[in-house]
Amino acid sequence: MGPRTAELVERAERLFPGGVNSPVRAFGSVGRPPIVLERGEGPHVWDADGRRYVDYIGAWGPAILGHAHPGVIEAVRRAAANGFALGATHPLEVELGEAIQRAMPSLERLRFTSSGTEAVMSALRVARAATGRDLVVKFAGAYHGHSDGLLVDAGSGLATQAIAGSAGVPDAVAATAIVLPFNDATAATLAFSTRPGHIAAVIVEPVIANVGVIPPEPGFLEHLRELTRADGALLVFDEVITGFRVGPGGAQARFGIKPDLTALGKIIGGGMPIGAYGGRADLMDLVAPAGPVYQAGTLSGHPLSMAAGIATLAELLPDRYVALEEAAAELAEGLAATAAAAGRKVAVARLGPLLTVFFRPTLPLDAVDALDSDRDAFAAFFGSMVDQGVLLPPSQFEAWFLSMAHGRAEIQATLEAARVAFAVGLA
Repeated sequence: MGPRTAELVERAERLFPGGVNSPVRAFGSVGRPPIVLERGEGPHVWDADGRRYVDYIGAWGPAILGHAHPGVIEAVRRAAANGFALGATHPLEVELGEAIQRAMPSLERLRFTSSGTEAVMSALRVARAATGRDLVVKFAGAYHGHSDGLLVDAGSGLATQAIAGSAGVPDAVAATAIVLPFNDATAATLAFSTRPGHIAAVIVEPVIANVGVIPPEPGFLEHLRELTRADGALLVFDEVITGFRVGPGGAQARFGIKPDLTALGKIIGGGMPIGAYGGRADLMDLVAPAGPVYQAGTLSGHPLSMAAGIATLAELLPDRYVALEEAAAELAEGLAATAAAAGRKVAVARLGPLLTVFFRPTLPLDAVDALDSDRDAFAAFFGSMVDQGVLLPPSQFEAWFLSMAHGRAEIQATLEAARVAFAVGLA
């Protein structure tokens, strides 16, 4: 830690709980002091002491074009010159909404929010209003924001109601959720068979990305679609991470599944604060002022977020997704080969440009598998990588975010660093 970083960390610790404004920024799970990042450009970020890193945090997902893309910066500059929040509908809201709808036709109506947490919370409020039911099914290891009803852990046994996963979450709120193992079709069937007509919605990250990357097993998402349709429940896709990340139409296009409601965030704001939820017109028309479901936001549809999102989506052409997928495959295959050459048993999970190096011998199918990874080995690997100028997400249980700005040079630099890092701690 350089002197300026040390000074800023000390000042932050006097201001913020744990010295940070979001827990993962503390770097606690990897046993390293926090990094203070001051700027980014393309595939690189610089810390407060001027050290450059190849970056795979990617702002936790939004930076699909890399950092400080000139077109996005110019779009935000033009919007800022006209004022910030104006308190009424802005033309850019319409423009970004139409761009999202063209890419994701299942969003017949949508509503902008200021965060993914708000988007998910609001989508589930719509689901409960539409069905007149209270229970929501979610999957262990999936993160859907920090609203009370979704900060829950699995109870004991299949298809049991959840327990509070955070201090301050009332037991009565936690009890409205059922937490199941991801990729377990039997558990999902059991949940519906034991509570017919009581489940409002199933909410799912179509690709789990918050306990490391875990793709769906063939047929799993289709099974959820069938179960919800048969029971009169709704299927809600949380595509805050996968939306515009795994392809132009998100995971729902990639897997050919049409959810009833979708939550978005991250990429659609180009790095500015944003969220959105949408879906079938009959469901979204329940939202005020069209209907009785209340949801509002002073800064929803903020012109700067809209401008950044429009400029970002305009860059996401099909050939660029092809190149991004190829780059991610090269990185994942190179990491697997490098680990094998070092005698390190790891499993590299990848779907599109999302990947995780799990320090375990086989790919996980659910959160229990993922949590069995060797966290100490990952921490040692992380430390060696960052010391060599490659910044990974500071947790074994997060996705690496590759951007369209990462080229052959960055991938080769990453693999060279990994050759050293995989050997750390081995006899």
